[in-house]
Amino acid sequence: MINNYIWLIPILPLAGFVINGLGRNTLSKSAIGFIGSTVILLAFVLSIMAFLQISSSGPIQVDYFDWIKVGNLTIPFSFLVDQLSSITLLIITGIGFLIHLYSVGYMHDDAGFGKFFSYLNLFVFFMLLLVLGSNYVIMFIGWEGVGLCSYLLIGFWFSNPSYADAAKKAFVMNRIGDLGFLIGMFVIFQTFGSLSYAEVFPNAAKHSGDVLVLITLLLFVGATGKSAQIPLFTWLPDAMAGPTPVSALIHAATMVTAGIYMIARSNILFTLSPLTMHIVAIVGITTAAFAAVIALTQTDIKKVLAYSTVSQLGYMFLGLGVGAYTGSFFHVLTHAFFKALLFLGAGSVIHAVSGEQDMRKMGGLRHKLPITFATMMIGTIAISGIPPFSGFFSKDEILAHTYAHNPTLWVIGVLTSMCTSFYMFRMLYLTFFGTFRGTQEQEHHLHESPKSMTIPLIILATLSIFGGFIGIPEILGGHHWLEHFLAPVFERSTAIQNLTVNHLSPAIEKILMGVSVAGAIIAFLWAASKYRNNGNIPITDTEERPFLTNLSYNKFYVDEIYDAIIRKPLDGLSVFFYKVVDVLGIDGFVNGLGKGSIEASKDLRLLQSGNVGFYIFLMVVGIIAVLFFGLHLFNF
Repeated sequence: MINNYIWLIPILPLAGFVINGLGRNTLSKSAIGFIGSTVILLAFVLSIMAFLQISSSGPIQVDYFDWIKVGNLTIPFSFLVDQLSSITLLIITGIGFLIHLYSVGYMHDDAGFGKFFSYLNLFVFFMLLLVLGSNYVIMFIGWEGVGLCSYLLIGFWFSNPSYADAAKKAFVMNRIGDLGFLIGMFVIFQTFGSLSYAEVFPNAAKHSGDVLVLITLLLFVGATGKSAQIPLFTWLPDAMAGPTPVSALIHAATMVTAGIYMIARSNILFTLSPLTMHIVAIVGITTAAFAAVIALTQTDIKKVLAYSTVSQLGYMFLGLGVGAYTGSFFHVLTHAFFKALLFLGAGSVIHAVSGEQDMRKMGGLRHKLPITFATMMIGTIAISGIPPFSGFFSKDEILAHTYAHNPTLWVIGVLTSMCTSFYMFRMLYLTFFGTFRGTQEQEHHLHESPKSMTIPLIILATLSIFGGFIGIPEILGGHHWLEHFLAPVFERSTAIQNLTVNHLSPAIEKILMGVSVAGAIIAFLWAASKYRNNGNIPITDTEERPFLTNLSYNKFYVDEIYDAIIRKPLDGLSVFFYKVVDVLGIDGFVNGLGKGSIEASKDLRLLQSGNVGFYIFLMVVGIIAVLFFGLHLFNF
């Protein structure tokens, strides 16, 4: 029974963290890699068993003990395994295992090999805790834990100051979002008297819309930080400072989708808050379009994929905002396949060209890296939404719901999809086609990555091709297995939406699909015409760019704007408080009292001469004075 072993799923990665952390300087690299990967593989096997049992017998909640019990607050330490969490467990442990296996080859020569694997294992532990928790408190512990691990892994090469700054930036921006999540939890407890899903969700409809809007907006603030949405998105591109496996695991397949998971888990609260849903949709499509435009001109291969991730997360939030909970989670699943593939493929390229990430210094690599090229091409087609690869099904399900909700948002979504196709094929052509533009030494060392790196690429490429078939819609002759499987999780929201949403006819859905696919193909052909044979190589940073291109290349100066309106004023305020309030005010008052005491004592201390005769004289004078005033007082 699942009750007997579900606790092992998070405990195994935690054990790997402890063993590799303590033995990082004594265990061999092969032993560390074996332990770190095996614990994730075992967790994946247990997750499959849990998934199969849930599929046959339904959800189960496993209560272990009362963790916090103070007054009316009772927080049990318990796990909820249902349709949503069971699939997410498969994503975390399955993709996680492939990335651990890949890391054995990618990080083999790094001095911090053991520390790296211990951090990866700790991250998986916290991510599993986030997903398995049956209440918001356990989710929040995992939420904060993955934030900590993200900080540690982004700044893994902390001797580079810019990498350390990127880690701090990610940590601070996530804390802003986490504050919203934390306050949201307080309001949930104040409203429902509990933080357990089983007590909050069934009673959501009993409360007024205003309090639910407040709760959902606060939760959404947390989601914007963790899942890199406007305005808290600028940390994610900088997070590429970490090793590439980190980008694949944390910033593509798992952690950044935690905000999506949290909203999907809280779907009934959001469905009962139409205002929040509208805000989620607007923020999602704005982020998707904005990040896609930035990605059009980037020259760092990992930055292209980073902004692509921000854009795809925007699509997922768009899906949540229009009520397409299944479609949004479907895109989480397919995105995990093709984006992990693309990041690991980029890591294979970087590994081959001796750490170079600038696509202007690549080119012609498809003959030297045939497996990497073939798999990355599959990932590029999948993310571009070209059928029958996985991204087509999940993206178009979101767009179909968007059209039914608001055709204007659908138009923006299709244009954004075209941008996605263009910048992804641009990346592919600049990296693998034409002639090599790097140094002769780099060209001399070009070679395909080892099997520990290429095998995960092949598996992820296969999933990117066939992973979308679990969500083939009925209009294409499919069954949409995922929609039926997740139906119990979203049944309350679905019941409400069926009363308010007009469903599209099959003919319109097919037309929408056709338009989306045609747009993706047109963008692909445009990229091919511009970049296939060393054409239009991006100019150097010293040359002048057209105005709009320069805006996109410099990321619309968002970091500079934040720096001007937030960081510098805060720095100035802190300097004012330091120099005026602290130094002149508080220190001046305290030090002034000390100096006053010292100055006053300089004269008073002269009375202490050490002459005994003088002391006797003063004593006699004092006695006479006392007697005189005493006699005068009593009229003697």
